[in-house]
Amino acid sequence: MPQHKKPVAPPVPEELAASLGALRERLVSSVTITSDRLQEAVDDAVRRGRMTRKDAEELLGTLLAAGRAQTESILADVEHLLGRGGGTGEAVLRTVEKARRKVGVSVGSSFPIEGYDALTAPQVTARLGDLTPAQLRKVRDHERGNKARKSVLGAIDQRLG
Repeated sequence: MPQHKKPVAPPVPEELAASLGALRERLVSSVTITSDRLQEAVDDAVRRGRMTRKDAEELLGTLLAAGRAQTESILADVEHLLGRGGGTGEAVLRTVEKARRKVGVSVGSSFPIEGYDALTAPQVTARLGDLTPAQLRKVRDHERGNKARKSVLGAIDQRLG
């Protein structure tokens, strides 16, 4: 029976290898936590009287902004590597995906409301009834960071109680 050999990857240029190493170190030293988990933690602190709702919302906003900035920075590094890597772009993507799986980052998770950004405020509000509290918080975070429609945010807050 013929033996199949594993294909040998082409050599990676030194500069790309160094950049991948730096990116790996950034991923290893990063903490990945979803906005839902952060929200749950601050909600718990508020329930136990450890902080006020206002302080919790400010803390959450600060943490989410810092997390988004870090994510954008890492994504910019990946895009830079892909642009520079030419034919090794797929290898870079495989390496990044492998790192994401290793640290437990979910990729391709769907947003609770399909086609959200194209919907009007009344259309969004009509779809909130079927969402869990965690999904409502996810929609709220997205809405705050994008269109910030008062009617949508008010409807979400009303449902969250």
